[in-house]
Amino acid sequence: MFDIGFWELILIAVVGLVVLGPERLPVAIRNVSRWIGAARRMAGSVRDELEQELKIQELQDNLKKAEQMGMQNLSPDLQQSVDELKKAAEGVQRPYASKSENTDVASASSPTKDKTE
Repeated sequence: MFDIGFWELILIAVVGLVVLGPERLPVAIRNVSRWIGAARRMAGSVRDELEQELKIQELQDNLKKAEQMGMQNLSPDLQQSVDELKKAAEGVQRPYASKSENTDVASASSPTKDKTE
C-alpha cells in the first residue's frame, strides 16, 4: 500500500511534535488511528459483502444450470449448490411456518362466543 519506512515515520513524528506540540500530539495520534481503524473496518465490511454477493451470484448461476439440466445427472458442484440453496430456503421459511402454526393452534384452542347471548 504505502511504502513508508522507519525514517519517514520518525520525520513525520518530529514534524508533528514541532507543529502540534507535546500536549496535542497524543490526541492527534489517537484521532488519526481511530480514523484509520474505522476506514479498515468499513473496507472489511465492504469486502465481506462483496464476497457474499459473489457467492450468491454463483449459487444462482449453478441453480440455473441445474434447472436447465432438469435437476438430474448433476455434477457434484452443482448438486452441492442446489443442496445449499434448499437449506437456505428451508431456513427462511421455518420462522414464518412456526409463527403461522402457533397462531393456528391458538385460534383453534380459543373458545368462541355466540353473538346471540
